[in-house]
Amino acid sequence: MARTYDASLFVSEAEANLFKQLAPESAAKIGFFNNGVDSDYFSPNREYPDPYQPNMAAIVFTGAMDYWPNVDAVRWFAQEIFPAVLANHPHARFYIVGSRPTAAVQELAQLPGIVVTGAVADVRPYLAHAQLAVAPLRIARGLQNKVLEAMSMAKTVIASPQAAEGILATSGKELHIARDSQEFSRIIMSILAKAEERSGETARARILADYNWERSLMHVKTLLADAPTTTSEFCKPDKNTWVAPEIPRLTTYKEKQQ
Repeated sequence: MARTYDASLFVSEAEANLFKQLAPESAAKIGFFNNGVDSDYFSPNREYPDPYQPNMAAIVFTGAMDYWPNVDAVRWFAQEIFPAVLANHPHARFYIVGSRPTAAVQELAQLPGIVVTGAVADVRPYLAHAQLAVAPLRIARGLQNKVLEAMSMAKTVIASPQAAEGILATSGKELHIARDSQEFSRIIMSILAKAEERSGETARARILADYNWERSLMHVKTLLADAPTTTSEFCKPDKNTWVAPEIPRLTTYKEKQQ
């Protein structure tokens, strides 16, 4: 299909490079633009009600909880990672925040220190007041919005390599990458003990620099502006002149929830 189009775009450089390997004859027409996040909506510079109990060290995971990679991620975290964290930090709690939790996810609430909220009106308070956000996905494709949203909220994020794939960030500076259950628990316990630097402010700066929608869509606008005049779909009916169509306004996360 790539041969029949003027351009094929992906939401990460890694995915674009992979597709180039599959369609080398179209490599010159394959590109990418970074996925974006509504950094004004997901902003730490607002007042949010605190959904957690006082003195609680909340660790949060957000996502649709009937999506299998998310289900696998929270089950793995709850069973293989969090017990060690709880043993060393009795005030820690693991919050699974997201709609439509499956039976397997709901069962995790029976484990010590784990809370399954189900659907919430607004995930931002859970992110804003959490000590940490985690993305322990073992199965992932494309840029993970949950990671970008947590970084935009200036949260310290611990992610698996799969969840961090394609995100332009330095591990240990703008987010933390954990490759197995032992590394996850070690990093979390170190941060909770204040022995390891938090990365929230630098995470937010990275989002503003590279994952702002306006910046991310500049490449798309350039492609549209440089499109050939033979692309008749965008020709005025009375002139053989190409006119770049206006890019529709993106629907914000808040509007999607309404």
